[in-house]
Amino acid sequence: MELDSLKASTISGINRLPAQEKRKIYSLPIPPELLERYKINPYFIDTEGRDLLRLSCPAGSTDVEMELRHSFDAPDPLLFGHLTDTINGMVHILLYVLNDPDSPRFDIDCMPDGSLTHFGTRGRNLEAEISAMQFGLAPGQIRRGLRLLGPAIQAFERFIQALGHSLFFAEPLHYHNAVLFEHYGFTYEKGRKLMDRIQRGFAPDGDLFAKLDGSTPFRKPEAMNSVRLRSWAIHDNLLGEPFTGVTMYKRVGKEAGVNTCLECAW
Repeated sequence: MELDSLKASTISGINRLPAQEKRKIYSLPIPPELLERYKINPYFIDTEGRDLLRLSCPAGSTDVEMELRHSFDAPDPLLFGHLTDTINGMVHILLYVLNDPDSPRFDIDCMPDGSLTHFGTRGRNLEAEISAMQFGLAPGQIRRGLRLLGPAIQAFERFIQALGHSLFFAEPLHYHNAVLFEHYGFTYEKGRKLMDRIQRGFAPDGDLFAKLDGSTPFRKPEAMNSVRLRSWAIHDNLLGEPFTGVTMYKRVGKEAGVNTCLECAW
């Protein structure tokens, strides 16, 4: 889709457009492979005429939240995205999640009383987190992913190009997100020193490795060389502070990124 005639190059600009135009534009970051896998038509309407794509993008706002479900009554979306503008009018991904709706759900996003944990950043459902970790999930995951990050990034790049930009920003919520982004060509705007410090800390003589003492289920020695288990240990406050202040960016078409976690398995 060409957006020149729409005069929109930012999230806030798109949000000022009529509802149908906003909907067409915000469908661009949705990978076609996702629609094909779950037999979702390009209008995002089910056989009963119900809308599967929910957008929160009121005029006057500088961000958009999008939810795509494979069925109208599904408890969790296939895709959840939260995008915003930077102060320079670039697109910044605050959150982008792909969920496998057929996989088991782990309630790491809420406490037993129903209060929200904001994916473990404002509270922790420890029982659910332990179960999720043992199942093979990483921090922040309520379900298994769909292994469509590559196609999702390609779709997002088409969206960015349509807006007339050549790069975009992302904020990794957890350590493993940052390492994963590295493999898809992202570079650090902020946080590279923290990532290097973490890598040194997990060396055999490092301070973080010394804390992998089994004192909690998230601090096992085998986390030393596992990106996923490192991320759980860091989520368990191994650093003594939250994993924050990391911002990454990607230039459209760039494939090779940095690598701060040498010789680490997932």
